[in-house]
Amino acid sequence: GGGIPVSRIPSNPRTLTGVEAVIDKDACGAKLAAELDADGFIILTDGGGIWQNFGKPNAREMKKASPEYLEGTKAGKNFPGSMGPKIQAAIDFVNNAKSPNAWAAIGDLRDVSKIFNNEEGTLVMKDVKGEGVVWREQKAAPSPPKQSKEPH
Repeated sequence: GGGIPVSRIPSNPRTLTGVEAVIDKDACGAKLAAELDADGFIILTDGGGIWQNFGKPNAREMKKASPEYLEGTKAGKNFPGSMGPKIQAAIDFVNNAKSPNAWAAIGDLRDVSKIFNNEEGTLVMKDVKGEGVVWREQKAAPSPPKQSKEPH
């Protein structure tokens, strides 16, 4: 996968022309980080790390999670246009990185310095003891982003 999207010109099949396409920047970033043999991969959001029951009164944020736990609970699958691709990219990086200690982190842009120390956001790594997840101390979940009613 990857590369520049092109199409052959029917009247001259040896000639290629560029075409419009959407590139999944999270998947692309995970692939690039793995190809560069990076030890870590950070995805910045506007809503923090990975939450269970996001936007609900009983929401809680994951501090650490294993790829197996995230896949087993289908984390992010209810948010295919936002967190779903980010979670899948983090899983893919950790599973495909050459280093057995590779990690990915998902967190809020405003918390980038705290993400490195796992003070904020969610750290995805292979070796998470217990059930494969560690929960943060309770704090209020961020409100879901408001949908604009203006045409784009």
